[in-house]
Amino acid sequence: MKIASDELSPQDYVALICEFSGQKVEPKVAAELWPKIMQHKWVLSEKLGRDVGTKVACLDFMENIEPMHQELHDAQRIQLLKALGAQRIDRSIWDTISETQPPKQIVNKRIILPLTEIELARKHAVIPPRTIIFFGPPGTGKTHFVRAIAGILQWWYVEISPSILMSDGEDRLGANLKTLIEKASNLDEVVLFIDEFEEIAGSRDLASRIDKSITNEFLKQVPLLKRKERKNLLVCATNYIRQLDTALLRPGRFDCIIPVGGLDDQGRRTIFEHYLCDTSRGDVDVDRIISMITLFTPADIEYLFQKVRQLAFEREYIKGKDYRVTTETFLEMIPNVPSTLTNEIIEDFKQDCANYTRY
Repeated sequence: MKIASDELSPQDYVALICEFSGQKVEPKVAAELWPKIMQHKWVLSEKLGRDVGTKVACLDFMENIEPMHQELHDAQRIQLLKALGAQRIDRSIWDTISETQPPKQIVNKRIILPLTEIELARKHAVIPPRTIIFFGPPGTGKTHFVRAIAGILQWWYVEISPSILMSDGEDRLGANLKTLIEKASNLDEVVLFIDEFEEIAGSRDLASRIDKSITNEFLKQVPLLKRKERKNLLVCATNYIRQLDTALLRPGRFDCIIPVGGLDDQGRRTIFEHYLCDTSRGDVDVDRIISMITLFTPADIEYLFQKVRQLAFEREYIKGKDYRVTTETFLEMIPNVPSTLTNEIIEDFKQDCANYTRY
């Protein structure tokens, strides 16, 4: 086998480390470790007054020295994740999204599968996306989708709002954005989520000097993040995709632009039954209720249940006897919950889908 370092390929480093230590590492990691192993060989030989050999040096380094480096790296990673407010999301959140919702099918095929079926993706030269935009009307579940991605992948979830970036003043937003993305881009298995994206990446045509500088900074940071070979995702969400700067929407910056719109009957049923499970209920005609909330978003359905549960709580308190939510309870409360969606909003969304969707 070749030993001269200037002749070795990353795969050669993998083979050498595996042969000498029995440990398998990724090609990039192996290429980074090999110079350290050679340095360790020299130090160990000087210490013992004899040439210990490459195999002994490699074995000693991988068993004793490298774990110490890894422990330090892990401690620094955990400290950074805490500083970013990282969360672990339960896998079950993925199941609250109906299989019939088009965004779930897109996310599963385009994002989840390439990141979990790594060897198959590599075989067919499928490159998982690193940067994603979700767009759609308010309350349609964009944040929920991002949390579901983090949950099913079991990656850390870090949510950044424009208000956090502006905590040091509006003129520091660009600098804070740069610092945050640079930190997050060095982490593996992290979903970095930026909500209300239009507030920090709006069109520069009529923007102020500060707003232009913020958008410019984001245009610089996205390619830099994608160049780093890390297992992380940058996901942004917006209610108003038409307000985003056109440079961000062109291929090359964001890999996927995915619409998240209204629910179909099955989608409404999945969410409705999810909340119904935790409700003290009697006889509820689910089909009838679903047919009456065709313009409800997931957020509207959640709010409906808040109102219904509060009503049930108050009535049981006043009457002093068991109260169960029924179909009549929902019929009484539905008029008090205005739907977010309108036919006009749906038509605008359809036009945005035709103009901006890319995956």
